[in-house]
Amino acid sequence: MTAPCHRISRRSDFSRTLKHGVRVSARDLVVYASVLPTWPDARGVRQDVATTGGPWLGLIVSKAVGPAVTRHAVARRLRAAFTATKSLCPTPETYVVVRAHRSAAERSSDELARQLASAFGDPRVIKAGSRP
Repeated sequence: MTAPCHRISRRSDFSRTLKHGVRVSARDLVVYASVLPTWPDARGVRQDVATTGGPWLGLIVSKAVGPAVTRHAVARRLRAAFTATKSLCPTPETYVVVRAHRSAAERSSDELARQLASAFGDPRVIKAGSRP
């Protein structure tokens, strides 16, 4: 499972990842990936405080997915899938937000892991990880 210290919990981190991250759609998921900028940037301007120990995961599992029991089960499966695939993230400083579609409730952890792996293998995500 994903340790609590590797979960996105601040609204600002969610917002930054959703707004500036690369969006990759899968069958049952939408994956947003954003690489944490280093501090200071090339111009010497503070962008964000660099931290280590990622990648970090945030989940969006809305009521459209189902009742609370179903949403929590989907969240557990997504955390397990992320744990299995986080080594495929472009850099350790990657923020990942996963938005679950209604159909994610019918998928196993293995299927969700395959969808995450294909999202992490998308050229746009790989390119985002190689930014200077």
